[in-house]
Amino acid sequence: MSDLRVRCATFNVLHGRLIQPDGRPAPARVGDASAPLAEAVASLDADVVALQEVDCLQERSGCADQAAVAADAMDARDWRYGTALHCRLVPGRGWVRDPAEPGMRVHGPQGRRPQVPSHGVALLSRLPVREWRALRLPSAPFGMPLRVAGRTTPALVRDQPRAALAAVLEGPHGLFTAVAVHLSFVPGWNIGQLRTVRRWIADLPQPQVLMGDFNLIGALPRITLDATGRRGWRGQGRRATFPSHRPLVQLDHILATGLGADAVDTARAPRAAISDHRPLVVELSL
Repeated sequence: MSDLRVRCATFNVLHGRLIQPDGRPAPARVGDASAPLAEAVASLDADVVALQEVDCLQERSGCADQAAVAADAMDARDWRYGTALHCRLVPGRGWVRDPAEPGMRVHGPQGRRPQVPSHGVALLSRLPVREWRALRLPSAPFGMPLRVAGRTTPALVRDQPRAALAAVLEGPHGLFTAVAVHLSFVPGWNIGQLRTVRRWIADLPQPQVLMGDFNLIGALPRITLDATGRRGWRGQGRRATFPSHRPLVQLDHILATGLGADAVDTARAPRAAISDHRPLVVELSL
């Protein structure tokens, strides 16, 4: 924090995958597979960070607990990781789910450590946390063709369950709520998920800051949130974030309600060595 402002960031990290300047996946570095993720998160120097596409115990990312790696890198005081699905990525078969773990699991710096590979979201904070919440969002019943890093043509991708995490934090001006989400890529389904999240946090303290990969462009997130409940949601930083090597659209958003129009100080979407998304970083009076 500086001058009573809180730096907030959201970043779809693509499980820490290195990306070349032309947008193609880069070979993994020799040594610590978690180092590029740790470096990218540390470089944001943010007080509150929402991460999407986070791995835990997956072979492709060195079997690391990536939420814990990111939390250590930013010196987080508290954090949570929420599983969207328990699975292993098997070449030629995609995600193979673990039938013994059908539901959502949440873990943080204390408590039982995960034993089953998973994929999900994380919310990390340097500020004290008063309360945590977690929500699992069902997947759409169908998939869509998508552009995937490393492929020149779209691939048919099935939708997956999604996760959201919320924290009531102690900011320099009092309590506020931070929320990390990763919404479906299926049009319409993601709007329904955003409405669900809005209702889910309705009773939590204002201001509320909603951060994540929404898979929605332009003003759609704000319009959806305003149509769901009390008006007053504002986008905090308009920056193209995807694809990372040549950003054309903004899929990653930070929106807030309960703040004035002048609450945002700076906003940026810096290039990182990892991911096909760029992080979005804003400084807010909270």
